[in-house]
Amino acid sequence: MEKSLSWREFIITRLIQSSGYSAILFVALIFFFLLREGLPTLGEVDASSLFNFRWYPIESYFGILPLLSGSLIVTLGAALIAVPFGIGTAIYISEIAPRWMREILKPLVELLGGLPSVVLGFLGILVLSPFLRVFLDLPTGLTALTGSLLLGGIAVPTVVSVAEDALDSVPRAYREGAWALGATKWQTIWRVTLPAAKSGVLTAVMLGVGRAIGETMTVMMVTGNAPVLATGLGSLFSPVRTMTATIAAEMGEVANGSTHYHVLFFIGMVLFIISLVVNVIASSVVFRAKKRAERILS
Repeated sequence: MEKSLSWREFIITRLIQSSGYSAILFVALIFFFLLREGLPTLGEVDASSLFNFRWYPIESYFGILPLLSGSLIVTLGAALIAVPFGIGTAIYISEIAPRWMREILKPLVELLGGLPSVVLGFLGILVLSPFLRVFLDLPTGLTALTGSLLLGGIAVPTVVSVAEDALDSVPRAYREGAWALGATKWQTIWRVTLPAAKSGVLTAVMLGVGRAIGETMTVMMVTGNAPVLATGLGSLFSPVRTMTATIAAEMGEVANGSTHYHVLFFIGMVLFIISLVVNVIASSVVFRAKKRAERILS
């Protein structure tokens, strides 16, 4: 019996290890596939044309800068909305709301996180876009601002869910120690609870930003799909086009193996690298914070 139990533990341990390694393998295979299909772009399109200001594939203009700038301005706008609202809501649920309110809000937030993005896109077209067009006196409501507002709303449930779990995992002894020293409730939240849960909160922010970067249907429906270079804050009130929307809109009709096909995969490769850089920066910040805390405790 003892021998069979050890064999079971051995098999379970190996299965868990293989599951962990498989995640690395799948990411590596995805990146290899993007490299295989996207790198031919560098031999088919000049670098000066590839990093140009005009995207018009019918006439062999493959400038990705308008798409890159459109993705950046929409993502930054969404982050400016999702981060304060998401962290503030997480603090309210974890630290301030009574228990009965927490029992209602937490499932509701998770339910909102499961809404299909195409449904939010329809709401953006029918409600938010006409409202912004009239309220801001714009030629069209299909702008980067509309996409940022909707993407922020999509990212908020992710930020709230992860950040609330991180705040809830902070030991109660930290709060009681702060109260014993005379700190108010807000001082305890700001100076004790949030710093203690910093790594989890940062992870929540990165997941929310990652959700905004990778969102496709919503931005394709409400941003106007105009491949125009975003040059400043004024571009928030103009139509833009993101990299994800470009891939989704054009991949189904492009000829397999053509230059346009390879350029779309090159855009996907750029998206992959951007997401990788964001996650590496977040991981390094969390790692440095953990090392600093270990040095203080030692």
